[in-house]
Amino acid sequence: MEGNAQFGRAQDAYQRVREAIRDGTLPPGVRLTETDLAARFGVSRTPIRQAIARLEAEGLLTHEPRRGLSVTRPDHSQVVELYVMREILEGAAARLAAQHASETEIDAMEELVAGEVALFADAPRLAAVNQRLHGLLYLAAHNRYLLRSLEQLAATMALLPSLLTIGGRAQQAHGEHLTLLAALRARDGEAAAEAAKLHARAAQRQRLAWLADLSGVPLAAPGAGPA
Repeated sequence: MEGNAQFGRAQDAYQRVREAIRDGTLPPGVRLTETDLAARFGVSRTPIRQAIARLEAEGLLTHEPRRGLSVTRPDHSQVVELYVMREILEGAAARLAAQHASETEIDAMEELVAGEVALFADAPRLAAVNQRLHGLLYLAAHNRYLLRSLEQLAATMALLPSLLTIGGRAQQAHGEHLTLLAALRARDGEAAAEAAKLHARAAQRQRLAWLADLSGVPLAAPGAGPA
């Protein structure tokens, strides 16, 4: 019984810290300690220690020499890797959803997409709608193993701030969502997969441009031109 109770406390601590990372309460780069987390969530250090170990394994927390523990701040390489996996996994989810989604699931996604237009300038609400839409797509694939991978991907992607309301991305993403929904409604798995992949690539291009503006990019050698 005690073992089950201990596991339950560790699981609860893990879920609460993970959710705080996902919703931005613990933003990327913020430093953490076992003591601070235990006090914040009102639990002992043992379940927090177990939660930290799981979150480090998942890449959401990072322990660096001399700097200590912090919420992971993805670098350029990690962002590229994340979007590669997003393209693969969401493409698979869209293909399966075209085959297995119920009419009710597609109706629910269409309702969310229709509501995007009124939220183009409202970053928090638009980001929430976008998360729900992608979550519904994952569920509509009706594959528990793919869902598990997608949930992990989504947790890591949450380390990155939403860029939907920057540079016309909201309107562009809305059009991409409409294309995806048309393929789902037509039960065209290949078209749905391609629409999901193109959506991920467009998001990646904007993300990499944002990173370049944020941190700068290496200068080319003098006299060197584009290849």
